[in-house]
Amino acid sequence: MIQPHTAPPSAPAPPSLSRVLGLFGAVLLTLSCITPASSLFIIVPEVLAGQGSGAVLTLLAGVAVSIAVGCCYAELGTLKPSSGGEYAMVTAMLGRLSGWLTFGLSITLLIVIPPVIALGTADYLSDLFAVDRALAGAVVMLAATAFAVLDIRSNALITGLFLAIEVLAAAVVAFLGFANTQRGVDALVAPVVPDGQGGLSPFGLAALMAGLTVAMFVVNGFGTATYLAEEIKDPRRNIARTVFWSLGLAAVVIIVPVTATVMGVGSLDDLVNRSFSDYVRQWGGDGVATAVNLGIAIAILNAVLVMVLQNGRVVFASARDRAWPVPVSRALTRIHPRWGSPYVATLVIGLPGAAMAWLLDIEQLLGLTSVIVTVVSLLLAAAALRSRTAAHRALRAWRMPLWPLPPLVVIAALGYALFEQSATDLLIGAAIVVLFTAYYAFYLWPRRATHWIVTAPED
Repeated sequence: MIQPHTAPPSAPAPPSLSRVLGLFGAVLLTLSCITPASSLFIIVPEVLAGQGSGAVLTLLAGVAVSIAVGCCYAELGTLKPSSGGEYAMVTAMLGRLSGWLTFGLSITLLIVIPPVIALGTADYLSDLFAVDRALAGAVVMLAATAFAVLDIRSNALITGLFLAIEVLAAAVVAFLGFANTQRGVDALVAPVVPDGQGGLSPFGLAALMAGLTVAMFVVNGFGTATYLAEEIKDPRRNIARTVFWSLGLAAVVIIVPVTATVMGVGSLDDLVNRSFSDYVRQWGGDGVATAVNLGIAIAILNAVLVMVLQNGRVVFASARDRAWPVPVSRALTRIHPRWGSPYVATLVIGLPGAAMAWLLDIEQLLGLTSVIVTVVSLLLAAAALRSRTAAHRALRAWRMPLWPLPPLVVIAALGYALFEQSATDLLIGAAIVVLFTAYYAFYLWPRRATHWIVTAPED
């Protein structure tokens, strides 16, 4: 619980969500948000194009740093379980302004990513029928929103079924790649990278660091466990388990097929110039490629569904903290009487996302996501450094091993990687910070006596 101010005695109890989700359901939802198959087929080709056969080492490095980030999520999420996720945790450790800026960056990320991912659906349905890219993206957003307003257990079942299909698609790629092996493990131990002139050069540290943030983005999403904190049974035990089980399973589902692909392609130049659909078609024929592409389309829907679900809970948490004008906060905290979901907050996230997919060239903002993920992870690591202060040391929570090494590793690795990002994306990120700082200064701070009451109810 976060309680910067005491609510008036007459104030009603803040709305809360029901604890109905076990560890298995929480892992299904979180792993579905990581959506390993869509990461494999949509984001990993960018890693292969930039890192060549060094993509496996780059992904392993990304997973290693993500484990350190996961330690921060697990400790802070069990210390302050709230559907507000990073926003609530950073507020508790670093104060309201830092928490609000974390919310601003996170909500931007959460608004942009679902429609960007949804737009990729048409590419993988083309073997079955032609569909307009914008229309497919908007339909996926609407379908995901309709599912997301249902109760959390129904969503765990739905996402679990979809997840099984996408994992099967990844397994097919791994099997075909290993069955058509063209080279040995030396291609992984001594990798090469495209040199920009049509040739290949030895893979080095500079190439690895250049791809680190994208590699982390491939497995990003394990923090969903903290967004489900108010609905997970025994959160101070199961949040950490959900974080690490989800991250570990996602790493296996992604890295094994990538390893098989590096060893199975006819030429290492193919890693730069071809897609997974091309590899599968070459190895297994048109029928297998069509089936895998259908699995990818399902993976995209699954990822968007969980993102809309968790994003609605972040908006719900901010409204419960009275971060918006009273009528807006009152509407956003409404819970569906049958499904127990924050349905208004979910619709506020999902419906504009459908409109953005239909009307805007939102894919141009994809580069911004790496900057935001990096900055939010840095804020989270800074918050984790404060988790052992006197005010929090005695509280029952999962505690990361080797503290403070994991958050320091995150700060060192991502602080360096931040300077490798596009200047345009950094400026857009800075503009978001300025915008939310202004809102805090002119609206939230003057009303601090009646706002920011709680970010989570008592357990």
